[in-house]
Amino acid sequence: MAERMAAGMTTIDWAGLRRRFPALSRREGGLPVVLLDGPGGTQVPESVIEAVAHVYREMNANDGGAFGASQAISALARTSHAAIADLYGATDPAGVKVGANMTSLTFALSRSLVATFSPGDEIVVTELDHEANVSPWRLAAADRGLVVRAIPVRLDDLTLDLDALDGLLGPRTRLVAVGYASNAVGTVNPVAEIIRRARAAGALTWVDAVHYAPHGPVDVRALGCDFLVSSAYKWFGPHLGALWGRPEILAELPAYKVRPAHDRFETGTPAFELLAGTAAAVDYLAAISAGRTPEPDARRAAVVASMEAIVAREAAVGGRLLAGLRAIRGVRVHGITDPDRMAERTPTFGITIAGHHPRAVTTALAAEGIAAWDGDFYATGLVERIGLAESGGLIRLGLVHYNTEEEVDRTLGVLERIAAAPAGSLRAI
Repeated sequence: MAERMAAGMTTIDWAGLRRRFPALSRREGGLPVVLLDGPGGTQVPESVIEAVAHVYREMNANDGGAFGASQAISALARTSHAAIADLYGATDPAGVKVGANMTSLTFALSRSLVATFSPGDEIVVTELDHEANVSPWRLAAADRGLVVRAIPVRLDDLTLDLDALDGLLGPRTRLVAVGYASNAVGTVNPVAEIIRRARAAGALTWVDAVHYAPHGPVDVRALGCDFLVSSAYKWFGPHLGALWGRPEILAELPAYKVRPAHDRFETGTPAFELLAGTAAAVDYLAAISAGRTPEPDARRAAVVASMEAIVAREAAVGGRLLAGLRAIRGVRVHGITDPDRMAERTPTFGITIAGHHPRAVTTALAAEGIAAWDGDFYATGLVERIGLAESGGLIRLGLVHYNTEEEVDRTLGVLERIAAAPAGSLRAI
């Protein structure tokens, strides 16, 4: 389970990392659990749990006061924003804003952004995205008299049709909102190229990195985006949303807040314990390559090295799952299936099994201690587009770096038995 990084300097003990996650040692029905539900929310290492508990034990206070606990909380908030900036590759923590989750942040900022648009202006979304990066823009557009256009998805491999993008961009395009990767079928979008075209058209760009963030390095400077948002509970942290926006743009946007608010876009009292857990999650990721928690000035480089190692690890384990799925009669993998194109997808697979309803399949998997999701996972437009909305959607199997080859093989064995069962013979909860 230990692997050496390409630089030849650090050996990563993946099994040792796995032992840091208490939830992975659980058993259900006498069986060790196999958690393939990462796209819906990853598990957290012990260090994140301890960081949250430490706030309650040692510094449970509001910020801005003269006393010790309040001063400690204020310092924690600053260091947590800096940690998120390091994860995103941002140089200025002032651009980091936190909230309940990506969806809440997108709804809040969409209101501020469209207040600067004029009736008839245009927003471009995609058919591949999670609804959290579609519905807020459609609703805001309806309030403001804006036009919403969508980049279509190619049905052969469920990638975005970039040939259609240039025809959607025009002099009235004000914003392009795109997901970094599909949470339903794993497609990694060519985000940098989409941003380049949007900028050439004079449009702002909003990137939903919720699904991509646990699977690869994020670099807002290299991408050239104007906003990027994700949720920490998808990358081994607690339930908190984290937005980065260009500080100069944020400074010019109208803010919907109470007058004495400590920040123009962070409404109400922050969840300080979750900020602590989020910083601990970033430090966990940095320590994968560094071998220990690095100093703040070395954290960004360590995060990038760790995420590059995760890419290689997940390509190997994900490739194993993809090969096994393709070998089972009756199983269809939706999206990219070419093993030579693993770099174009995350190890998240949306599948269907002939003759069996998705909920019946996930129920059968659960009986074997295997956690997987079924439905549309809020990728509602995509599931409608591929014609599965009325038949239960997809079965989603999602790997992250703590999943193992043994778990993949165990899951494939169960799926093979399910696929061989008579049509309609499985029972759903």
